[in-house]
Amino acid sequence: MIAEGERKHVVIMGAGPAGLTAAYELLKRDVAVTVVEKDPTQVGGLARTVEHKGYRFDIGGHRFFSKNDEVEGLWSEILGSEMLNRGRLSRIYYRGRFFAYPIKAANALWNLGPIEAVLCLASYARARLQPVKNPKTLEDWVRNQFGWRLFNIFFKTYTEKVWGISTRELSADWAAQRIKSLDLWVVLRSALLPPRKSTSRGAIITTLIDKFRYPRLGPGQMWERVAEISEAKGHPVLLGRSVEKIRHEGGLVRSIATKTPDGRIETHEGTHFVSSIPIRELVARLDPAAPDRVRKAADSLSYRDFISVALMIDRANVFPDNWIYIHDPGVRVGRIQNFKNWSPDMVPDSGKTCLGLEYFCFEGDGLWTMPDNDLVELATQELDRLGMCSPGEVFDGVVVRQQKAYPVYDDRYQDNVAVVRDHLATALPNLYLAGRNGMHKYNNQDHSMMTALLVARNIATGSLLDPWKVNADAVYHEDVRAGERDLGGRLVPERIPAS
Repeated sequence: MIAEGERKHVVIMGAGPAGLTAAYELLKRDVAVTVVEKDPTQVGGLARTVEHKGYRFDIGGHRFFSKNDEVEGLWSEILGSEMLNRGRLSRIYYRGRFFAYPIKAANALWNLGPIEAVLCLASYARARLQPVKNPKTLEDWVRNQFGWRLFNIFFKTYTEKVWGISTRELSADWAAQRIKSLDLWVVLRSALLPPRKSTSRGAIITTLIDKFRYPRLGPGQMWERVAEISEAKGHPVLLGRSVEKIRHEGGLVRSIATKTPDGRIETHEGTHFVSSIPIRELVARLDPAAPDRVRKAADSLSYRDFISVALMIDRANVFPDNWIYIHDPGVRVGRIQNFKNWSPDMVPDSGKTCLGLEYFCFEGDGLWTMPDNDLVELATQELDRLGMCSPGEVFDGVVVRQQKAYPVYDDRYQDNVAVVRDHLATALPNLYLAGRNGMHKYNNQDHSMMTALLVARNIATGSLLDPWKVNADAVYHEDVRAGERDLGGRLVPERIPAS
């Protein structure tokens, strides 16, 4: 791929967890890197930490927990004592009451009240006696497992807020895999009997862990530190560089062209290239252009966007949770983060609180285009409606919009990703994909990091590790059967295929 004796130089597109992990690993192996990032001020991508007047907040919340010991070790290596050990508390809010999450039967039945609890159990019994045969939708599958009433309380509203799609349109396949280990009687039994313990780290159910680690100053601190290390080695991250063209010739990518904040075009040559930018953007910037079928496949990939409204509250304690899922249909907010409870150093004044209200949307829709002041007002009023604090206690607010926060798994996404993968593997073998948007995978940052580590090692050593075989627990598996499509990543809902 490169001339004998030519030194490798890797150009990395995107300075999020995947891009910076690849850079960190390559530099440890004495491979030169150039990292370009379109954000003009900071690194971290979806895992960056935003600061406003001393208040720090995530774009969402980022727990640092992995079943992969190597990733856990990497976090410690980078930040050391700056990594805090935190207890987890997250609950579900529904119609004025808080429900434990993960769901605990005694808590749920008590909060529902005796009449609603009896109705839920009757609904469950009816669903078991008269199930929907061959359920195709998420709604039918979950109703079969829990009954209509529990489905409506604990699944319907939040799922539709996050994905913007009716549960009648979402595939049962996701529910069958994601919720397969949940059974109502198991939940009831768990309320009465002590849980069985396992000494195996791999046996830990990710969503049920009660502790995690977290950087003292937020997840962005991790990636800011990696950028500092890269700069100290003579390879500073180039901020404010949007990728304009990916130039290739003779079956290899030769360079990329980026635009600087002042409009200048820069050229970055390399022997290998790593992309963590969205697949749709990557393919659109290939020069010469990709074949029509590849461009069509990339253009068909879709995304769910995200708005975080951070409100500063003149109160020391608002609620004890790290975050709360809002299942209440009377408000548009989907989740609320309490960043002070992630780390006390996320706020400059211990007598104040910073809450992040999360709104899921599509770029260009009514929420996305709403003026910032109106979004702050909406979030303030919804906090009041939820009974969490009064409008008079909110003394400041700021809005952050995040494009392409969640790759959407519709009924064609696997085929579309496969078309792009196959084309790049054969036409441009020195171009590698890594990370959430780089691979169109709805995954956590540890998963993104593991894909980047494998890509970096392939480049540095010539190994043939397949980053697509990293599963949702950031574990690499060699035993995916030939011909079996395994896009990995966290399971998410898919639209039901058209009949």
